[in-house]
Amino acid sequence: MSDEKQQFKLPPPRKGAFPPTIGANPNPTSRVGDDPELEPPLPKVKDSYGRMISTKKANQPFIKYAKWKEEQAAIEERRAKRAEKRKRGEELSDWEDDPDDETRRKGKKSNEEESALVVFLKTLFVLFVVFALSGKFITGSFVWGYDGKWIHWRTYWPFEGSGSLFTEQMLAKYDGSNPKLPLYLAIDGDVYDVSANRRTYGPGGSYHLMAGIDAARSFGTGCFRDHRTHDLRGMDEDELKSVQHWKKFFKQSDKYPFVGKVIHPPIDPKSPIPKSCKPPPQAQDEQQNNNNNNPHVTSAQQQATQGAANKRSDL
Repeated sequence: MSDEKQQFKLPPPRKGAFPPTIGANPNPTSRVGDDPELEPPLPKVKDSYGRMISTKKANQPFIKYAKWKEEQAAIEERRAKRAEKRKRGEELSDWEDDPDDETRRKGKKSNEEESALVVFLKTLFVLFVVFALSGKFITGSFVWGYDGKWIHWRTYWPFEGSGSLFTEQMLAKYDGSNPKLPLYLAIDGDVYDVSANRRTYGPGGSYHLMAGIDAARSFGTGCFRDHRTHDLRGMDEDELKSVQHWKKFFKQSDKYPFVGKVIHPPIDPKSPIPKSCKPPPQAQDEQQNNNNNNPHVTSAQQQATQGAANKRSDL
């Protein structure tokens, strides 16, 4: 047994410098069980209690705490010096660091407010994503089937020059005959998307004659079948006011977003003015007298007037 103990006897400690090692770690870390001949010990620094400790990872919290205590001691020293100067009545220069400066505290508060704002924005974003995905799962649409003005980018790009330009042939494609295309309507050169009301402006609707065309004249005269044109020549003041009224209606509508402009060829001044669909004044007076004498005609006329008013409300 004594021979075996002598065989495993440890060598004496090294007195000279450590020899350089091939491939040595430039930033070595001291760990329990490391061979001191392969890796030299790390430098040592003082901790908060004045003890010399190694700079290994396990000691980093103590080292940071020691630095923090040094910073706090320096702040207290500056605070004491400023207090002495105030006591002696000396002026303090602007460049001197004041640990009690209110602006620094405000800066910390602003950082806290910014972090709260970031949390709020993240929460809002998550709620928006959940709302959109729920709509897609339930209704098949990220916006829950809403097709109004506020989901179209042109609503947030308000000036009219931002829209598209249409020829009359291009505009005619958007009359509702193709369900895959949007439904457009034009009035005095302005084009609006009326897809939100296909029941009225689509095929079979009461105002389908206005879709896919600039029928500005019919908005003033009420002749929806005969005045499907943008020609406003020969219209009286009341009819022109009616056109302006409907232009304002579509421009301010939350339901029908602005799309663009339609380019019309110039109107030949020698071309005939569209004829009115209304009978002459004398014929109107005679018809009115006949209607007054016939109560059945009067009631039918009232029903027709009421029906026309109901149609107007569908716009």
